[in-house]
Amino acid sequence: MISVIILTLNSIKFIKPCIDSVLSQKPQGLELIIVDNCSNDGTAIFIKKNFPQAILIENKLNLGAAKARNQGIEKARGEWIVSLDCDVVLGKNFFCNMESILKVLPSEIGLIQPKIFGQEEKIIYSAGIAVSFLRRFFDIGKGQRDRGQFDKTKYIFGVCSAAALYNKNMLNDIKENGDYFDPDFFFLFEDVDLSWRAQKKKYRAVFYPEAVCYHHGNSSGTPGKLRQYLCLRNRYYTLLKNDSPVNYALPFIFYDLPRLIWLSVINPAALKAVGEARVYNSKLRQLKKIQKHEP
Repeated sequence: MISVIILTLNSIKFIKPCIDSVLSQKPQGLELIIVDNCSNDGTAIFIKKNFPQAILIENKLNLGAAKARNQGIEKARGEWIVSLDCDVVLGKNFFCNMESILKVLPSEIGLIQPKIFGQEEKIIYSAGIAVSFLRRFFDIGKGQRDRGQFDKTKYIFGVCSAAALYNKNMLNDIKENGDYFDPDFFFLFEDVDLSWRAQKKKYRAVFYPEAVCYHHGNSSGTPGKLRQYLCLRNRYYTLLKNDSPVNYALPFIFYDLPRLIWLSVINPAALKAVGEARVYNSKLRQLKKIQKHEP
């Protein structure tokens, strides 16, 4: 069984094409789970009326993408979890093409990245997540025209949760304090953190271009300043949790420090991000002390 988990937040404009692209392919053993983060535009009512076969989780508050995905995963019974944003439309034969790789995957593969196009035909949105020497995390190929350079299956650092497959056994293995995605991230970078944690547990991520989908992007309409703040804060969270001070020294000097100075001028929330990162680091240290003394 494959469990498809779709997140919605005021998604009435996007949700029908998304769900139709899943159900029209009639994949065998499909479980459809939709987690609605307190939409006020009638999204949940529309889903109940038009897609009664879907398992709908309705939150009374916006709990964020990380927490909402966790809710869906907890409910899921599938061996593989397909994570989708509400503004993603699957390409023809998406599931059929995925089946061909699922049958031959080695056991260490826990994450699969399809080829994600953006709104414009043949312009890449993401071919997976990569990391540079300066610990910059970015979507591979974003903004590039696909001329065949993204047609080979290959290992990658991580997967973009807007459209990705996760092995349920792997997710259970890397859980932290009962959570799959870290709910402290709320939104943005939670997929980087999970991919990195999976790597540390010896799982690998692979880009599989035969499965294609299309992503509108920022369907929630999150303001730019807020996204900037969350990206900065959650970057710190990711590095504090997964990297070592030795590896992070040069990236901090040559990238993060100049970037923080610049952002603190144009976005007052940058300093708030630093303060929250310090609190998060204290939390991580406390958790490590507790785990060290656990029998």
